[in-house]
Amino acid sequence: MKSLKFYKFSFWLIAFALWGWMAPSSKAAMLVTSIKNDSILRYNDTTGEFIDTFIPSGANGLDGPAGMKIGPDGLLYVISIVNDNILRYNPQTGAFIDTFVSDKTLDFAEDLTFDPDGNFYLSSSSTQQSRNKVVRYDGKTGNFIDNFVTPGSGGIFGPVGIDFGRDGNLYVGSVFKGEILRYNGKTGAFIDTFIKGNPGDRFADFTFAPDGNLYIANPGTDSVSRYNSVTGRFIDTFVKSGSGGLDRPVEAVFGLDGNLYVNSFETDSILRYDAKTGNFIDAFVTTGRGGLDGPTSIVFVKDIPEPSSSLAISISALIGLFKLRKRKKAN
Repeated sequence: MKSLKFYKFSFWLIAFALWGWMAPSSKAAMLVTSIKNDSILRYNDTTGEFIDTFIPSGANGLDGPAGMKIGPDGLLYVISIVNDNILRYNPQTGAFIDTFVSDKTLDFAEDLTFDPDGNFYLSSSSTQQSRNKVVRYDGKTGNFIDNFVTPGSGGIFGPVGIDFGRDGNLYVGSVFKGEILRYNGKTGAFIDTFIKGNPGDRFADFTFAPDGNLYIANPGTDSVSRYNSVTGRFIDTFVKSGSGGLDRPVEAVFGLDGNLYVNSFETDSILRYDAKTGNFIDAFVTTGRGGLDGPTSIVFVKDIPEPSSSLAISISALIGLFKLRKRKKAN
């Protein structure tokens, strides 16, 4: 009887262990470009603790990592701003895939995005206003298609942030003028100055948030500005100037916990703010943690681990115990 109880107990222990392998599980991480030492660093998405140097300094020609984004194919696209290359990596392992785009006609490719059809776009920023543009490439081959936003169109000057809005049009942050410009999402024709900032504003990268608003990193005032994403109406300064030590924010993104994460370029840190109030929560990645030096872009990556050989062992053990239990009952 004691032996039978032991096997019953073991049966449930292994069943629970097996459930742990079969139940949905996931891990995530935060990737941050470190432009001054040519690397990409990985942090725990819950604690902000440093995990590892995800892409080592200069690996595969990485030189000045600026913007990065997960593409429709699930790969990580990274701008290598110094040599005008776009590099692709596996977002879970960091393994190099290829040089997706190499375009020497670019000045400084600050940001990247994809349209609903899968085409790939790069901003090209220059101190000569007439050279500023947004370039379109084939999203599968990386081949040049056209200058989607032609040089100087709409007064574009310093396109640091680009993205497609809910209306299907292309929005471009014109950092030197403190404006968000809007272009036809099919033709690239200039539509209007969607947002004209206040004196001192310098709009960098921005985020269309789930709440229907537009959040803009504002390095000119060391803050994050919030606007209505449909009308362009100013709502408020969501993250106040210098809150939590914020100094030259370049990008503001919402994390997996729903809060707002902002890279503070001059303090080499990632700061976290309450998504409802904009109040400072903490320095999620403290100054220089893991060697962070000049954070320019933040990407949250989900990673679902595959079951290991332990799963097969657990199944085998479970079946064995089940058979033994049946034999015990028969006796």
